[in-house]
Amino acid sequence: MTLKVSIEALEVIDAIARKGSFAAAAASLFRVPSALTYTVKKLEEDLGVLLFDRSGHRASLTKAGAELIKEGRLLLDAAQTLESRVKRVATGIETDLSIAVIDLFNTAAIFKIIAEFYEQDFGTRIKLTREVFGGGWDALVSGRADISVGAPGDAPAGGGYATKLLGHIDFVFAVAPHHPLAKLAEPLSSQDIIQHRSVAAADSSRNLPPRTAGILSGQDVLTVDNMESKVNAQILGLGVGYIPKSLALYYAEKGKLIIKEVAELKTISPTYLAWCNHQGGEVGIAQQWLLKRFEQLTLSELMQSEYG
Repeated sequence: MTLKVSIEALEVIDAIARKGSFAAAAASLFRVPSALTYTVKKLEEDLGVLLFDRSGHRASLTKAGAELIKEGRLLLDAAQTLESRVKRVATGIETDLSIAVIDLFNTAAIFKIIAEFYEQDFGTRIKLTREVFGGGWDALVSGRADISVGAPGDAPAGGGYATKLLGHIDFVFAVAPHHPLAKLAEPLSSQDIIQHRSVAAADSSRNLPPRTAGILSGQDVLTVDNMESKVNAQILGLGVGYIPKSLALYYAEKGKLIIKEVAELKTISPTYLAWCNHQGGEVGIAQQWLLKRFEQLTLSELMQSEYG
């Protein structure tokens, strides 16, 4: 029996589903939109089902398409893992490594290490991605990343990875000087806060359940794509919420934010350096080098504001 669903077709469908349009997906895959259209149409004809509803502005999955990509992503992860394992067995040096960095961290410290890495002449290609909240774990356990710098909070169940604690990030409640909460007496109660919109950075997890923190039940929420957008929204007074203390102090000194005491303090969040460890500690030569350097990073280096 000839298989009708190829890895290439699954990559195309996954990209369209994530990006919301054929054009955006084509750009992310470095292909022309017509090539993606042909791939999807051919697969739909072979399977005898529609995978995308094209009636709206965004290309949305049909029920059949959603089921296909749900299981298909498992195949994509398995294929990527197999390919990496075969290449690693042959040379001991990875041809590709993916590094996920949480959006709270400044990439300058990471880029410095990558520059040193290139000087070693491993020949390994590096892919750097930014993740939000639980996406730091999701990228690792789903196979999108080999190393995660800044995976926050409790690790997901299942194992297959090793960790090193980088430190604990202290969060504080911050509001714009012209926001109504800026004038209220401290500490602010939950009843004070719930009357005002919160700003949240959306968890970038694709497979693990998305995480949320610091949002009260029933509170209005403005959801943005990362911490930089969240801070900017709070500076404009569009909402309130918790941000890392180092960032809050930076903008408080500039008069753009005010740090407010709250009655219910937010828990300090642990953050980890984590990496794939599926083979009981068998890590490739290039990854070993990077991990050794990443382990030397301090939280203060990583938390220096890149927004100012």
